[in-house]
Amino acid sequence: MAGRINDDDVKAVRDAVPIDAVVSDYLQLRNAGGGNLKGLCPFHDEKSPSFQVSPSKGLYHCFGCQAGGDTLDFIMKIDHLSFSEAVERLAGQAGITLRYEEGGYTAGTSGRGERIRLVEAHKAAAQFYVDQLGGAEAEIGRKFLAERGFDQAAAAHFSVGYSPAGWDHLTRFLRGKGFSDKELITSGLAQDSRSGKPIDRFRGRLMWPIRDISGEVVGFGARKLREDDNGPKYLNTPETAIYKKSQVLYGIDLAKKEIAKTSRAVVVEGYTDVMACHMAGVTTAIATCGTAFGGDHIKILRRLLMDNATAEVIFTFDGDAAGQKAALRAFEDDQKFAAETSIAITPGGMDPCDLRLAQGDAAVSGLVDSRTPLFEFALRHIVARHNLENPAGRAAALDEAAPVVAHIKNIAIQHESAVQLAGMLGIRDEQFVVKRVAQLARWARERGGQPQQQGRSRSYDAAQAPAPVAAPGGPALNLRSPAHRTERELLKLALQRPALVSPAFDAYGMDEFTAPPYAAVRQAILDAGGASLGTEDYLPRVREAAPNDTVRALVTELAVEAIHAKTVDEIYAGVQLVQVRLRAVDRRVQEIQGTLSRLGPQAPPEQLAAVQEELWVLQQYGQRLRNRGAEGL
Repeated sequence: MAGRINDDDVKAVRDAVPIDAVVSDYLQLRNAGGGNLKGLCPFHDEKSPSFQVSPSKGLYHCFGCQAGGDTLDFIMKIDHLSFSEAVERLAGQAGITLRYEEGGYTAGTSGRGERIRLVEAHKAAAQFYVDQLGGAEAEIGRKFLAERGFDQAAAAHFSVGYSPAGWDHLTRFLRGKGFSDKELITSGLAQDSRSGKPIDRFRGRLMWPIRDISGEVVGFGARKLREDDNGPKYLNTPETAIYKKSQVLYGIDLAKKEIAKTSRAVVVEGYTDVMACHMAGVTTAIATCGTAFGGDHIKILRRLLMDNATAEVIFTFDGDAAGQKAALRAFEDDQKFAAETSIAITPGGMDPCDLRLAQGDAAVSGLVDSRTPLFEFALRHIVARHNLENPAGRAAALDEAAPVVAHIKNIAIQHESAVQLAGMLGIRDEQFVVKRVAQLARWARERGGQPQQQGRSRSYDAAQAPAPVAAPGGPALNLRSPAHRTERELLKLALQRPALVSPAFDAYGMDEFTAPPYAAVRQAILDAGGASLGTEDYLPRVREAAPNDTVRALVTELAVEAIHAKTVDEIYAGVQLVQVRLRAVDRRVQEIQGTLSRLGPQAPPEQLAAVQEELWVLQQYGQRLRNRGAEGL
């Protein structure tokens, strides 16, 4: 085994790769105020962003599902990596050579995590295929690309390659790179033969690397080129530990920034269609990989589109029966988007690649611009199935179409579409149709099945902490309680702005925090050396000092959550310090007064005097705090 990664190297990796740069590979981030960024959480479904990233602290936290941690925690959770795999992944990105406490200066191969090894194998295979495309045997592949309007630059942009027709060219190449036969089989790049020896899965085919949203090659799509190839027209990588066809979108690595920037995604049906769209300037085009567009694909796009009011997803389908069926299947998932969905029907049954060849780049961009709302397409399809020449047919069409209009997210569009539906059905009484749709929409909302107006939920405001909040593994924290709310603010200041509360904060005891989870955080700060420490690695030390994952998660949450003040300064910090201390003093005063009542006048004079002395000192201290504020601490 390679051994434990050197602690200094782990710290270097954390410091070298900014957390916002890592997270933005998976979702769109926007300004959340206070130096924080926000986006839709990649770990649970939500309609408004509750996932926050603090670049200055190197932490993230979701106020919806409570997921949180540093850069390594994020990579581990989202890509299902072990700690060492996550460190190795980020070290590779940062160009950092890791030292291992046992077994030498480099990891070798035996100690690397399986996922890392599979990704490395695919990366090496992708380059191998690209190199082969320039060879004599690959002339048939280059001809295929040229006939579809793609030159050498286009092939290079998409890293298109060629797999040699021999049995084991790639297998022998990867063996030479140190990969075992077991790794080649597990990766899906090779398969067992009748002789028991692994052979290449892809032979004599044009190769498209399929990358995940972070840009790692996780699979391949292979197109048949020769008539004597008895395999399917397209052959994809089988399901592996790193490749799930329902969870990848071809071209997403190239399109994600433009999708986030323009709030638009264009969904096409094939690899060459993605290429054609990008070459024509439609750089938000993506495609599924041998499967129908589904729920996991929607999750990927929603994290990039951020569900804003102008977001749009445009599907392109052929105008034939299969294309119409695919469009209606896409419409079934329409309500899973807060974005508006549209359809662009290609003319004459041509796909975007054919359209570009026949009519040029402008025709492809024009296809996207000529889109129709998907609900309107669905309405026309429904209406076309009914006989509108008689009242019964019109009534049946209305019964089927009205619920479709009722589920349109934008209320203004919903009303206009109801009027349009009346016209399509030939019903003169437009208000009858409008009222019918409105009634169905109201019923749906009452059942919880209809999004709010415009399909958008109220934006998450980190300054409005929910109440009550259940601390994982601990008692509920009722933030309507002034004590709990102030204790939370003071802990946030101690974690985010320790200089403002030091050195006074370090003199506060655990019993001054009435919520046990907050007391645990206070103890973690103490165990890490106190807020006065204020060093660069202060927050990581507090997180490491936490006794368990529950407390560690709360530390992360408090370190990321916005402080509830427009101006965060010594005055505000002093108010929180005083309020927490004053409430602790008042609680102790009440305890002592109870003790005096229980003792009664018959108690020994020395005992009464001691208790009364403590009571007098505390009352004077409390009065000083009320009169002088932070100066009285």
